[in-house]
Amino acid sequence: MFKINENYLKLPGSYLFSTIGKKVAAFTKANPDKKIIRLGIGDVTQPLAPAIIEALHSAVDEMGQAETFHGYAPDLGYEFLREAIAKNDYKDRGCQIAADEIFVSDGAKCDSANIQEIFSGDSKIAVCDPVYPVYVDSNVMAGRTGAYDPKSETWSDVIYMPCTADNDFVPEFPKETPDLIYLCYPNNPTGSTLTKDQLQQWVDYANKNGSVIIYDAAYEAYISQENVPHTIYECTGARTCAIELRSFSKNAGFTGTRLGFTVIPKELKCKDVALHALWARRHGTKYNGAPYIVQKAGEAVYSEQGKAQLKEQVAYYMKNASTILEGLKSAGYQVSGGVNAPYIWMQTPKGINSWEFFDYLLEKANVVGTPGAGFGPSGEGCFRLTAFGTYENTLAAMERIRQL
Repeated sequence: MFKINENYLKLPGSYLFSTIGKKVAAFTKANPDKKIIRLGIGDVTQPLAPAIIEALHSAVDEMGQAETFHGYAPDLGYEFLREAIAKNDYKDRGCQIAADEIFVSDGAKCDSANIQEIFSGDSKIAVCDPVYPVYVDSNVMAGRTGAYDPKSETWSDVIYMPCTADNDFVPEFPKETPDLIYLCYPNNPTGSTLTKDQLQQWVDYANKNGSVIIYDAAYEAYISQENVPHTIYECTGARTCAIELRSFSKNAGFTGTRLGFTVIPKELKCKDVALHALWARRHGTKYNGAPYIVQKAGEAVYSEQGKAQLKEQVAYYMKNASTILEGLKSAGYQVSGGVNAPYIWMQTPKGINSWEFFDYLLEKANVVGTPGAGFGPSGEGCFRLTAFGTYENTLAAMERIRQL
């Protein structure tokens, strides 16, 4: 008789955003007259930029002609997109990343879940706490995380690195040496960042201890401070210890179009085995690339017109972030983030846990946010709001919260 992967049974409850969706749906059904403002899920709200739409239309026309029709995309992605990424995201920043070290995919979320497949099943993982849930959940499914303690909401075989206001959201080096270190900066959910010097220390630590850093840079477009690196490859020695995940979702609005990429330098090896070769083999077998049409749209992101249009969109969201940050401060809340990231991290009122605060905001202000507990044990007592709403709704949400 067939058997299931019992590691899936270890996952507690449902996925964080599925739970939020069910709660909001139930409230909406019971209160059809209420106008809900959604500042919870990190989904963009601005339409695709004109330069991207133009590229999509042009690519669709190509697909309708025998002479310009495209079938399966190359395993690594089309060279025109990989060359554009290599130049604009890396070489123009002084980072020597070659086009054939870039693997185009259908999004960073998939890559952040799938990248663990090329590592040993007994690899020890370390995650910042709070953290994007996919990092831990994917390793639960792979059987790496041990037993779950519902009281502490922790896994026995996961190394948690607390990132709270007490340590300025900067993780300390763990006492136990991990094999895989997940870092996300600018951070989801706290909106915090590392300076280049702080990130360099992690690169040095990984090289010294034989660890691999899986670096999620999905929100790099929102960085505004000069001492915050846009890529881990700005650090010396990162090519021998770091994998970088990137996305077009938050910088170009591709949440519904799906496009991302992973960078694996050829120097990154385990003994004599190049991780680049393993991921290339994985791509060839389990292709999760994006269609030609979408990759042509991705190329348009790097055009002069595309860059200008997307700069305006990022500025729009960061205006929302500033509005939320200042609005919560004026309402008396302790907040952080919102400067180099489209997320604002706030402390819930004393004595109210994050899910209780979620219910309170939904019922009293009809505003949806994300409970911090959903991001890990150190997230309890905190709450995330996103800047990805409309400016009008952001203003209205702050006014509602101030009136509570």
